[in-house]
Amino acid sequence: MTDRGLPDGLFYKFLTTWLEDARQHSNSNMVIMLIGNKSDLDARREVKKEEGEVFAREHGLVFMETSAKLATNVEEAFIDTAKEIYEKIQEGVFDITNEANGIKIGPQHSPNNPSLPSGSSGSSSGGGCC
Repeated sequence: MTDRGLPDGLFYKFLTTWLEDARQHSNSNMVIMLIGNKSDLDARREVKKEEGEVFAREHGLVFMETSAKLATNVEEAFIDTAKEIYEKIQEGVFDITNEANGIKIGPQHSPNNPSLPSGSSGSSSGGGCC
């Protein structure tokens, strides 16, 4: 039994079912990151890091462990997710002109706004990061 009162393995069953639902009702190419939280509490660990890595690999997920208390990998989780999305854009998996993909490019990068260079730092009056 886990600390959550779930029999061993049931957590993974719920996670697998959720993944199937998410992929069925959204873009099948979406980037999903599996986060092992509270990595600073190793003694109270419910899932070994290796188990999380294997599950993520088998299901096409990005895996990372974090600790908000120690500020370990919290920012990196967002950065790594953004990198994965960017790579898929570069590979042509996502069409950035189609907002149905769930990606909206900010005005400084808009292909329809030639007055703003694509390398803009975002400090222009239009602002925004994405």
